[in-house]
Amino acid sequence: MPCWKKSERKPTGKGLRWQRVLLSWLLVAWFGFAGPAQADGIRIANAELRQVNDEYQLFATLDVALTPLLQDAVNRGMSLYFIIDFDFVKPRWYWLPEQMAHVSRVERLSYNTLLRQYFISGVNVRTRAFDRLGSALAALGEIDGWPVIARDRLSKTEPYRATLSMKLDTSQLPKPLQINAIATGRWDLESAPLVWMMTP
Repeated sequence: MPCWKKSERKPTGKGLRWQRVLLSWLLVAWFGFAGPAQADGIRIANAELRQVNDEYQLFATLDVALTPLLQDAVNRGMSLYFIIDFDFVKPRWYWLPEQMAHVSRVERLSYNTLLRQYFISGVNVRTRAFDRLGSALAALGEIDGWPVIARDRLSKTEPYRATLSMKLDTSQLPKPLQINAIATGRWDLESAPLVWMMTP
């Protein structure tokens, strides 16, 4: 009687290495990271709009501190994507606020193990290299003159409300880690929105 033998294909090489890396991240995420406590998260230190020629530009400093889990992920070669959102509206007492401007940017933090350098990159963002993670995070949190809105669109007598926020985009994580991020929240990294009023 013929006997069918089930073939087992074992992962080798790069596939096996990535499986082990993902498994180690999942274990750390579920059971915690045994290390010294430290402050982590995103804090908006300052932000302002400045008139530059015929437009207003956004200048801000955000302090970004990774959790030990996220530091380990970056140092193992995983890229982290951060979303920076800026909204500019005109409040109206009789209706919903009028959206005047919205600026959103995605920046990627990555580490090249061969070059031993950290990189900040993104669409319409000049790629920059750093020898230390702290320097890369400082650059990640530096907003230096983002064009927001033309000066002639604003009234000198109307107040406007600006809102700035930044968060880690967990949807860009590998699929197994996305599930873990939803289940545990250990991958969450987000600033409290900074809201301020201004009159041109």
